[in-house]
Amino acid sequence: MKKVVNVGIGGRSFIIDEDAYQKLDKYLEKFRERTRMGVQTGDVMEDLEQRIAELFSEYLKTGQEVVNLPLVNKIIAQLGMPDGEAMEDDFTSKKETTYSGYAVKKLYRDPENKTIGGVCAGLALYLNVDVVLLRVLFAIAFFLGGTGFWAYIIFWIVAPLATTAAQKCEMRGIPVTAENLRKYSNYK
Repeated sequence: MKKVVNVGIGGRSFIIDEDAYQKLDKYLEKFRERTRMGVQTGDVMEDLEQRIAELFSEYLKTGQEVVNLPLVNKIIAQLGMPDGEAMEDDFTSKKETTYSGYAVKKLYRDPENKTIGGVCAGLALYLNVDVVLLRVLFAIAFFLGGTGFWAYIIFWIVAPLATTAAQKCEMRGIPVTAENLRKYSNYK
């Protein structure tokens, strides 16, 4: 018989067995120590917890009701550490910290390269083309009959703004790992 704990991660509630909870708690503690971002550490940790909650929800859809140690190990291996290095102790092995999965590219508006609303910059990342080309195409379509204006407005409504580090990773089609979360968090 195993002891289980009800925990809140990323604004969601999960039932997690005690040894998995201890390992996840130790991982979050080590992650916080290695972040070294000053006042932005809280934002990075919040993004990390939200990503962990998303991954837990995805894996729990398969019929598993309790978060167990193998699932926590899998998620820790997928996310890694913010500096890209392995843990110092036997907490996770070097082999576990490499992420061999793929990332799904999603359409978002890019707030960092926006001229008006970030639509062209987001579409350029999504389609893997130069942003100037898309801006010119939208301008030509606008002057040739106004369809460029309406298309831009529709994309502006449909595509959400990439505000979190996880969304910025998804927008670029790169894995949402701890190192990438740190890279795209809102610090300057």
